[in-house]
Amino acid sequence: MGRGRLEAFSDGVLAVVITIMVLELKPPHDADPAALRAALPAFLSYVLSFVFVGIYWNNHHHLFQTVERVTGMTLWANLHLLFWLSLIPFVTGWMGDSHFATWPVAAYGAALLMCAVAWEIERRVLVRAHDPKSALVRAVGWNVKEAASVALYVLAIAAAFVHTGIACGLYAAVAVIWFVPDRRVERAVAAGGR
Repeated sequence: MGRGRLEAFSDGVLAVVITIMVLELKPPHDADPAALRAALPAFLSYVLSFVFVGIYWNNHHHLFQTVERVTGMTLWANLHLLFWLSLIPFVTGWMGDSHFATWPVAAYGAALLMCAVAWEIERRVLVRAHDPKSALVRAVGWNVKEAASVALYVLAIAAAFVHTGIACGLYAAVAVIWFVPDRRVERAVAAGGR
């Protein structure tokens, strides 16, 4: 299978994930703008999740610019990542509907942590399938952002049992860290092509 087919499938799954999340937003029955207040927790959880899915889509796109070979293990690693990403609408809805209660906020962090673990597994599978001098291998070594993200997720999950606002703040911090795109792939492609 070529990388284009894998990318198209992944793009489709992520589009469905975002669609499901937005369909879970329920408009108020009252026409008064004050009625929007009740929908605010669901909207805020949606915004945070939209940013996370967008970050994964952006990084997935950048990563696959350097992919030369797609193996069977690559397909499974990618499906593993998509599985965890597909759970984002569930935990997003639960967190918003519960008005950021402890267990839903912790479950949200667990889903994000598993997405990060799945991303690392996919990265390692891709590195093993490529030449050590390839642009992909030069671009995707473990970095501070990835390590910080995992640490912040674990800390946020624990913090959810102390104060969910702290946990949500830590999730937002991870999103801010990744909001600035990772330039390693662009530099590797510019330095040596594919």
